[in-house]
Amino acid sequence: MKPMLAALRWVPPFAQGYAHDHRVRWALEEAGIAYEVALVDRGGMDAEAYRAWQPFGQIPAYRDREVEIFESGAIVLHIAKSSAALAPVDVGGYARVASWIFAALNTLEPAVRAYAQLDTFYAGQAWVEGYRPIAEDQLKRRLADLQRWLTHREYLEGRFTAGDIVMSTVLRDLDDAAILSKFPTLASYRARCEARPAFARAIDAQLKDYRENMPAQLEV
Repeated sequence: MKPMLAALRWVPPFAQGYAHDHRVRWALEEAGIAYEVALVDRGGMDAEAYRAWQPFGQIPAYRDREVEIFESGAIVLHIAKSSAALAPVDVGGYARVASWIFAALNTLEPAVRAYAQLDTFYAGQAWVEGYRPIAEDQLKRRLADLQRWLTHREYLEGRFTAGDIVMSTVLRDLDDAAILSKFPTLASYRARCEARPAFARAIDAQLKDYRENMPAQLEV
């Protein structure tokens, strides 16, 4: 039985390459694990059977011979447990990788989203310009902390791990924000992660699914 990954059948162009099943695909590619994909649409995510797999009706969800789980960080961490390519085999090293995954999702991602979504989802709303300096200050402090850690390090723990998968994909949400250019160490770190062949294979696999399932009314 190959691992099964639940992913969206199609998303609008602005979200393509960014849906969080990409994190899981990337981890599986790095680990050299073949997998299958169960494609779902918005309606399917509300079905009782899918909610039994993913209680919040989101993607990704994942199952293999051992587990049936959800949330991209948890899935990546589970894959890392079985792959020396994604985490050290010793308890201490694995715990450090887990710490970085939680840091990416709990410490950095909320600040990234609070800032990046101002112009993505709330453009033109009256409160945005008043809140922008607050969001920017919070994000800059988090980015400065991360840059300080990565100074003189290629990756979070000196070698590439699952922590880098999650952290670099969080930084990708700043694609349309010039703020990352003010942190050259982080920009280089992100580019280094994205230069890995497994990253490209994961993106290509996700985009292939979207191309094959493009709504008929959008086909040229």
